[in-house]
Amino acid sequence: MTQNPAMRPGSEKGTPLSVQTFEVSEDEDGLRLDRWFKRRIPSLSLSHLNKIVRTGQVRVDGARVKTATRLAQGQSVRVPPLNLEAQAEAPAREPLISEEDRRELRDMILFEDKDLMVLNKPFGLAVQGGSGTKRHIDGMLASMPNERGERPVLVHRLDRDTSGVLLIAKTRKIAADLGAIFRSRQAQKIYWALVEGVPKPAQGKISLFLAKGEGMGADRPARRGPEDRAAMEKMRVAQHGDEDAQHSVTYYATVDTFEPRVAWLSMKPITGRTHQLRAHAEAIGHPIIGDPKYGLKPKNDPRRNDPLRAIPDTVERKLHLLARRLKLPHPRGGVLDVTAPLPPHMLRSFELFGFDAKQYDPIEAAPE
Repeated sequence: MTQNPAMRPGSEKGTPLSVQTFEVSEDEDGLRLDRWFKRRIPSLSLSHLNKIVRTGQVRVDGARVKTATRLAQGQSVRVPPLNLEAQAEAPAREPLISEEDRRELRDMILFEDKDLMVLNKPFGLAVQGGSGTKRHIDGMLASMPNERGERPVLVHRLDRDTSGVLLIAKTRKIAADLGAIFRSRQAQKIYWALVEGVPKPAQGKISLFLAKGEGMGADRPARRGPEDRAAMEKMRVAQHGDEDAQHSVTYYATVDTFEPRVAWLSMKPITGRTHQLRAHAEAIGHPIIGDPKYGLKPKNDPRRNDPLRAIPDTVERKLHLLARRLKLPHPRGGVLDVTAPLPPHMLRSFELFGFDAKQYDPIEAAPE
């Protein structure tokens, strides 16, 4: 049972001055511990939270935890005394509710009901913040709180330059339910990509281990140039047993071709690793058109200057990758099945190469 914490003058409601125990509510089921604290005690800094978790002052059902631990309904969270005086002295910043953000998000909606909405994320708009990223979907969602003041929650992610279907939950409970569906791989995702060259065979399975960066070999040269820095940030093909290596699987099918320069691929990822489709496309020798990270080729690669593989100058140098379709069980029953249209730059490329977005997609029959 949630205790009524003592109050410090000028502190936020619910900030404890002594050890308190809080019960995880139904709407908080599946929430990460750090996000639970952000919701319960918004003014608690991340560094302070990391410290009290690391030193074991925060306990869940009496056990030590990490900030990434997911909570379950009915669990008890022990919260130690919190000294927020330094933070209280700083002027509190009210969340900005932007009508422009609300209108822009509304224009993106492909499907909506009382529990969730599906957005058509445009090219170039980040899903979450990061270094130098001030405007992103996650921040824009603050403009759409419900009647209890709760903001919608991201369920999954897309790269900044990937367009298409993005699922948003309207409550923490629905977000937890959808997260469980994704983790159990019940969600079927289909992506469309235009790639350099034509893969052989036309259909196949890509099964690789991926890890970030280029590894830590002693013979690796110092990195200096832009291409070298990009290589360090890429996912690389690794070996089973390598540090941080994760298995990744993608099914692909060639829908149409513009021989020998371009192929339209439909891709079905079974796992969800960082940059998986982009790394897989590069690994089979057919990087996605417009990919600034995985489209780079070594200077001694003969394909770099092969006129038969050259992409026409009229093709925009934007990532040609679309999260085309998402199909999964709806938490309230039934099936959610949403398709996103081609983004403008891909539509223009489809018209240039004579591809028809309405034609049969062979990946539909690929294994789940």
